[in-house]
Amino acid sequence: MSKACALLLVFAAAFAAPLVAQNATEPAPVAWSSLSAEQQQTLAKFSDNWEELPSSRQQALARGSQRWLSMDAPQRAKAQQRFKKWQSLTPEQRAKVRTRWQRFQQLPPEQQRAVRENFRKYRDLPPERRRALEQRWQKATPAERGRMLERARQRAPERQPTR
Repeated sequence: MSKACALLLVFAAAFAAPLVAQNATEPAPVAWSSLSAEQQQTLAKFSDNWEELPSSRQQALARGSQRWLSMDAPQRAKAQQRFKKWQSLTPEQRAKVRTRWQRFQQLPPEQQRAVRENFRKYRDLPPERRRALEQRWQKATPAERGRMLERARQRAPERQPTR
């Protein structure tokens, strides 16, 4: 993988991360010298203006570079695919994704687990069944969609393992 691709992925990870809450305090800056040699190499594009970056951006880039360096080749390839898909989105689509991610992050942990479980089940369906569900959703009125979501929410706790 090229160094440019690695940098683009790190850069995208930093932008795709949830936005900092309005009332949150700015995190402590990350000193360039505190980064490992591998992180510095991955983030070399930012070395000249590192000190000028907001500390939240420095932290996001540092975390992104750590994640990148911990990935094996197949994981990096998957990350590149996700990045390319992200790049292909319009600004409006990106804003919608960010909003949905923020709403997901605000859910209680048990609801997040239910959403993840439902997604796994959906992903594991045969392609023709997924297409049928997508078509049903697209043809549904807003009221019908609301009822579909409510039924899914009511069933979700039943699916959770008991502890």
